[in-house]
Amino acid sequence: NLGGILMHAIIGTCWNAATVGLSLWGCHMGGAMGDIDIGLLQYLLFGSLIAAVDPVAVIAVFEEVHVNEVLFIMVFGESLLNDGVTVVLFNVFDAFVSLGGSQIDAVEIIKGIISFFVVAFGGALVGVIFGILLSLLTRCTKNIQIIEPGFVFVLGYLSYVTAEMLSLSAILSITFCGVCCQKYINANMDEKSVTTVRYVMKVFA
Repeated sequence: NLGGILMHAIIGTCWNAATVGLSLWGCHMGGAMGDIDIGLLQYLLFGSLIAAVDPVAVIAVFEEVHVNEVLFIMVFGESLLNDGVTVVLFNVFDAFVSLGGSQIDAVEIIKGIISFFVVAFGGALVGVIFGILLSLLTRCTKNIQIIEPGFVFVLGYLSYVTAEMLSLSAILSITFCGVCCQKYINANMDEKSVTTVRYVMKVFA
């Protein structure tokens, strides 16, 4: 279901941001916003800020009523990825606002689109690398099981920090790190370590 999740997370979030921004700009042009000096770029920046939807309550209800698994995966996957897409959109529009509307040409727009994909897929790549590294490390911790949960938390956090330092999407990085390593660390680590990680993450959540 990766295609459907990405379509909702990327296209849906961009559509939300554009709809909110253009609607507010239309209200401004119609005089509904009063006498404020705000341009289209500022409205699009605001639209990108509130475009992400966090369906925590919906997911909780889905778990209670045991809805169709595909529907649950689609909603849960979209809720994971749309935050990262929103951060990338916000950074792009923030850069456009800093440049000023008069200095934005086709080249800058193309740069913005390219940077969107670089930040998003770069963050995902960093997460995959750390996920593979964590999967390999947990194969060597059978004799030191007490530090296995520490490896999971430290490397997961390092994937986030590394992506942030590289100006990539840290949210997508830590998400893909977890997706890539979950299956392998469950098989590699001791059952007590897996239980510790699971319940600590539930407390954090």
